Amino acid sequence: MNYTKLLFSLVFSLMTVIVFGQQQAKPQQQRPNQQQTPPPVRLVQTEKVPVQLQQADSLVGGTFNGRKIDKLIGNVIFKQKDGTLYADSVYQYKGAESNQLEAFGNVRINQADTVTITGNHATYNGDSRTAEIDGNVVMRDPRMTLTTPTLYYNLNTKTATYTEGGVIVDPENRLQSRRGSYNTVTKMLDFQQDVNVTTADYNIKAQNMKYNTLTKVVYFQGPTFIKGQQGDLYAEEGTYNTLTKISNFGRNAYILTKEYRLGGDKLYYDQALGYGFAEKNVSLRSLKDDVTIRGQVGRYWRDRGEAKVYGNRPVMETIMEGDTLFMSADTLYSREAKGARTASMIFAYPNVKIFKSDLQGKADSLSYNRTDSLMHLNRKPVLWTEQSQLVSDTVHIQLRNKTIDRMYMYSNAFISSEDSLKNYNQVKGRNMTAFFQEGDIKRVNVDGNGESLYFALEGDTIMTGLNKAICSNMVLKFGENKLKTISFLVQPDASFIPPHELKEDVKVLEGFTWMAEQRPTKKDVLAKPVPVPVKTKPKEVPKQKKAPAKKPATATKAVAGNKN
Repeated sequence: MNYTKLLFSLVFSLMTVIVFGQQQAKPQQQRPNQQQTPPPVRLVQTEKVPVQLQQADSLVGGTFNGRKIDKLIGNVIFKQKDGTLYADSVYQYKGAESNQLEAFGNVRINQADTVTITGNHATYNGDSRTAEIDGNVVMRDPRMTLTTPTLYYNLNTKTATYTEGGVIVDPENRLQSRRGSYNTVTKMLDFQQDVNVTTADYNIKAQNMKYNTLTKVVYFQGPTFIKGQQGDLYAEEGTYNTLTKISNFGRNAYILTKEYRLGGDKLYYDQALGYGFAEKNVSLRSLKDDVTIRGQVGRYWRDRGEAKVYGNRPVMETIMEGDTLFMSADTLYSREAKGARTASMIFAYPNVKIFKSDLQGKADSLSYNRTDSLMHLNRKPVLWTEQSQLVSDTVHIQLRNKTIDRMYMYSNAFISSEDSLKNYNQVKGRNMTAFFQEGDIKRVNVDGNGESLYFALEGDTIMTGLNKAICSNMVLKFGENKLKTISFLVQPDASFIPPHELKEDVKVLEGFTWMAEQRPTKKDVLAKPVPVPVKTKPKEVPKQKKAPAKKPATATKAVAGNKN
């Protein structure tokens, strides 16, 4: 039997040499037609190289589907350049199609000892060096394993393509898609349609995606959802490194955790550190109490439960009593509660502005305790509600069911309001407590050092005089958002001044300032700062050195000079 195999091998080798010689002669006859367009360099790569039979147990000649073939049976091996085909049996077509093979049973294609493809059946075109393998196809290289029903492989470009669904497995990840391709040189996988990537920490779903088996980086090309134990991510373009767990996203990207949703046009997230960075059209939403912060730059620290938004005057929005409260500042900072003894907080600083349909305000800084529903305004806070202006060194606002319930004004408290005749009713004291009902101020308690000025009107058109009183403690009652009465809890030092005796210095209490022009509107709160143009100093003109003064020329020298 060994002599028979040797004889077959010698005969087949002789046949391939003859075919090769015939194929080499044909291009020479066609050269005259190619004189005007010299062949490019790439034609060297497409030069026909015959597939060479290396081994077979037996050969049977015949006709298959009207085409002449050599049927090779048993342990068949063909080789072409760096590619080798193995199979139980192979049909080699005769004549002009001698470089075409059809393989059956235990088919295996190996290229350069690095890529191996196995399947039940394959067709191979030696002219284009392409193979179509089907039936339980498995492709392996040192980086990954691909399984698919049908695979197209190009040995020139070293690229595999599948269109009937495929699953790729490497040591770290499992990837699958409806269609895809794999370049064994660049180690890049290109997926399309129903893409699903499973890692130790995330499950990724997309329609278009690329994956580098060397760097383990995933490239997004369309809407992509990443679900993980620590939170979810979404992006429409970007990269995710499955080793370092670092994401770089673009276009409508966001991070979604139990506490926050952080999004922006650009988003960076390090899962290992639990750190996220977003910029351009940033939005940070607290899911617990439906608070949204928008700005240009956002940072998020997952383990600390902290987030910071700044740049271009970020704005916070939250729904209160069926109305939206807007707040802006140079920086907005959010901190989640860590344990029973800590509170969930929002900090705003500096240059804070507040707008709500029935409440406006400004301060240098603000802190909002979301756990206790308590808001603190610090350093020269001013609040306006309807016709009233409230000022003190510090203001605390107590909320109940997202509605203002009480307002505490500490140190140098001052309430003033403008009446229909442009007079200013004023009350001042050491501390004050304002009580609200359905968002409207109803009562104010003045505690210590109380003073008041109250203009008496007749029909809102005629002033009948001024009530002036000094009393330690007072109670102010409001109706229809106007000051109605003032009650004195102890004997006051009071007086009534008729209009003709009124002097300008009596009409105001010490420390009074009417700041209506500073009252924020919704437009003021939402407005973005206008960049201040940088003033460039005019270029300094270098000082010219003064030429030494010339002595006046004598008449004789002047004439001599003219002659020259």
